[in-house]
Amino acid sequence: MDTREALGSWIDGPKAAAEKMGADFGYRGERLGLPKEGPGSIAGPGRRIGALFVDGWLVSLVSFGMLAKGDPAEANLWTLPLFFLVAVLLLSTTGTTLGKRLFGLRVVRLDGRRATIPQVLLRTLLLCLVVPPLVWDRDTRGLHDKAVGTVEVRI
Repeated sequence: MDTREALGSWIDGPKAAAEKMGADFGYRGERLGLPKEGPGSIAGPGRRIGALFVDGWLVSLVSFGMLAKGDPAEANLWTLPLFFLVAVLLLSTTGTTLGKRLFGLRVVRLDGRRATIPQVLLRTLLLCLVVPPLVWDRDTRGLHDKAVGTVEVRI
């Protein structure tokens, strides 16, 4: 084996090395029975992060302008609880938040139906803990989604 090839497989990661040896991982969501592209397919990480950024920005704006009346220290205290409340309220009623809607996303159960209120509560709590969304499986579902049996799909 060439040294450059061994170094390249180390840099590319284990998935790329396994694919070079002939392993077929399929597309994101194939194991879950979801389509490869279009409505119902698993949302990519870029869309999900963008939606989360928009939701966080909107909640920060509300907490700074309306709840804290311009005091940044007080606004920081309100932001996370307000994010939790807004996310739970919107996800349990519509399946999407403002940021998710802007990016064309919806949170659903693995069978395609709307997530239940307990699922939304636990998912949002785990999302607010920050670490679970950073740990993904090969379908790019975070631990917060895997724990409650949900998936974020394109609409």
